[in-house]
Amino acid sequence: MPEAPRERPAHAIVLHEFHAHFTARPRAIFDSLERRFDPGSGAESLFTADSSAWLVIVQGGWWYRAEYRVVPDDSGSTLEHALVNVAETGHRIGRWVSRRVIEAAPAEFERLVSSLRAELE
Repeated sequence: MPEAPRERPAHAIVLHEFHAHFTARPRAIFDSLERRFDPGSGAESLFTADSSAWLVIVQGGWWYRAEYRVVPDDSGSTLEHALVNVAETGHRIGRWVSRRVIEAAPAEFERLVSSLRAELE
């Protein structure tokens, strides 16, 4: 499976950003994210899980990139999530074609947060 680039492309447009605090430590959150999002060896999407940076990236199709970063703090961890349009051309078309994904993103993040909390806290 090819790796997703660790650096966000310069032409990328952030469509949504989300944050949630957890009492769980970074390793537990990172490991759960890696298990959830790893598409497996036969997948066509790009995937990177970098435990040294607490970073998980899923990139697929011509526009989609999801970045998850776990940030340690004194009382647990904060999960940062960015939904990014990485289309090299046609940024506006990407936003229109993917509007359902974009509209669903807040609820999807809340479901992820709820699931992680049920699993880890």
